[in-house]
Amino acid sequence: MRQDILTKKSMSVLAILVCLIVFILLISLNTGTYKIPPIDVLKSLIGLGAEEQSVILFEFRMPRMVIAILVGSALAISGAIMQGLSRNPLADPGIIGINAGAGLTVVIFVYFFFGKVGTGTLISVFILPFFALVGALLAAVIIYTLAWKNGVSSTRLILVGIAVAAGFGAVSLIFSMKMTSNDFRFATIWLAGSLWGTDWKFVLSALPWMLIFIPIAFRKAHVLNVMNLGDAAAIGLGVNVEKERRKLLFIAVCLAGASVAVAGGIGFIGLMAPHLARRLVGGKHQIMLPTAALIGTLLLLFADLISRSVLTTSEIPVGFVISIIGAPYFIYLLMKTK
Repeated sequence: MRQDILTKKSMSVLAILVCLIVFILLISLNTGTYKIPPIDVLKSLIGLGAEEQSVILFEFRMPRMVIAILVGSALAISGAIMQGLSRNPLADPGIIGINAGAGLTVVIFVYFFFGKVGTGTLISVFILPFFALVGALLAAVIIYTLAWKNGVSSTRLILVGIAVAAGFGAVSLIFSMKMTSNDFRFATIWLAGSLWGTDWKFVLSALPWMLIFIPIAFRKAHVLNVMNLGDAAAIGLGVNVEKERRKLLFIAVCLAGASVAVAGGIGFIGLMAPHLARRLVGGKHQIMLPTAALIGTLLLLFADLISRSVLTTSEIPVGFVISIIGAPYFIYLLMKTK
């Protein structure tokens, strides 16, 4: 990374975000029905804790935290890519329909197969990301096709995405209403956004997608910088705009689809994290993307901590907590955007 991009300010921001994430992680590992003192959490992490505490931490709480880190990073990067491609500050995989497309195919999977294969079996855990990816890609193709008119304008992309999201949401609701009570309960909580996969199998099902597409997104940062100058300027600099746009959109869709598969319809992270990152470190995507990933991780970990702390007998879906934070921010951006 070039010296003019990685400034002292950006290094300080990254360091502070990492420290905050570690702090929230330690608190989250301590939070739950069974309280574990922070010192015992540290002992367990270095292999000196009691067996019962180690089992709780490593078999139940740690997978959930890892899922939150992966999903928060992926949604933030996906949102940053979409905002960069559309040059629209309101773009987000949840708002323009990508999450809704992934959600629809997962609901269809639950409707037809969930009662047969179960919730935590290897088949359901590893097939869900593929179903989510198919739905996300289908939504992206529909949105891109309908928004195309001698090119893709940011306004048409957002408006078409909102309409497609509403349509997919309606179809998802129809399938949900026809489910058994157990499947309906799962689908409702899942669609609201929930870190329901508290098992290392769910981590393994999402990890390959993140390990492949997040580094690719970082490598494409310079392309996003050029495309932010506008199509004409990008073409003048030798960039094949439509080809690169399709590649970047595919990356964003894959990250959003994998996130939906293990965490449901969590919105607004892809909207807020890139905005906050740009305010902190500027618009250069080489540093903005990793900063957004850290902010997305921090937001989701904090929301998950709140969702498990408000009620003593049960937990609120983490998507509700993110929406409470994100909806006012979206309204603020909507009022501010010309």
